[in-house]
Amino acid sequence: MTLKKKVFGLGAVALLTVGLAACGSDKENDTDEGTADTTTKESIGETVDYKITGIDPGAGIMEATDRAINDYALEDWTVVTGSGAAMTAALKKAYDKEEPIIVTGWSPHWKFAKYDLKYLEDPEGSYGGAEEIHTIGRLGLGDDLPEAHAILEKFNWEQEDMAEVMVEAIDGAKPEVAAQNWIDKNEEKVSAWTEGVEKVDGDKIKFVYVAWDSTVASTNVMALVLEDMGYEVEMLQVEAGPMWTAVADGSADVLLAGWLPITHATYVEKFEGKFEDIGTSMVDVKIGLVVPTYMDIDSIEDLK
Repeated sequence: MTLKKKVFGLGAVALLTVGLAACGSDKENDTDEGTADTTTKESIGETVDYKITGIDPGAGIMEATDRAINDYALEDWTVVTGSGAAMTAALKKAYDKEEPIIVTGWSPHWKFAKYDLKYLEDPEGSYGGAEEIHTIGRLGLGDDLPEAHAILEKFNWEQEDMAEVMVEAIDGAKPEVAAQNWIDKNEEKVSAWTEGVEKVDGDKIKFVYVAWDSTVASTNVMALVLEDMGYEVEMLQVEAGPMWTAVADGSADVLLAGWLPITHATYVEKFEGKFEDIGTSMVDVKIGLVVPTYMDIDSIEDLK
């Protein structure tokens, strides 16, 4: 049964309920629109078993989702942890069958290019407003690797650029191949990052990154840029907490996934004074709860 049919079925039940109330006592006739609305909102939860499909538990978006659960008094709801890949797999499965699903989402992300999706409105501000992606380096990076530091300071690109790399990778290309293809088509942008910087001879630099498609895209692009500048680049995939810890304790040099000021606020506070905010690589990014556009829901408040 498609979602559309399910919604119509629930509407028929609501109409039958109102009809029966009209035939009953005056007390029953006091039933107002608020009760009908509550029934509709509860049915949304029932269609997804009161579950929100999330990603890895250490991600900032998961902390924001826990905050939303409290802010909107969604006591009956649970957030299912997993990974970015598991979340998108669940989304694809539901979307292909036009079934209801609610996921933690962020943009830029390739799923917005693949599917018709929308963010649920967040009147309580649990997920904050527009965010930025920052490049975060270990203390002393500018002294030890000044050429890399200069390039990272200039690193800045648009959501459309990142989406191009993400979509090609999700369509089957290896991330490094998708990254190289983007570099080949955007030599002018890359040249702006490296302009005036001398090449090095085998200096080592270590990136840490999380398995978010957005971060995989940016890390692979920058790794190839620095390799072309003579660096020996190491990339280590970890979860969000260990990613920030590695840069803060100096066991890694750089992360390209500093979502600020909300998503990674906990790590910024925890490691204050132990890292350098090198620069902003992207603006107007966003996190929140995401649903397919075929779902008849517009706000997180509708989950109550």
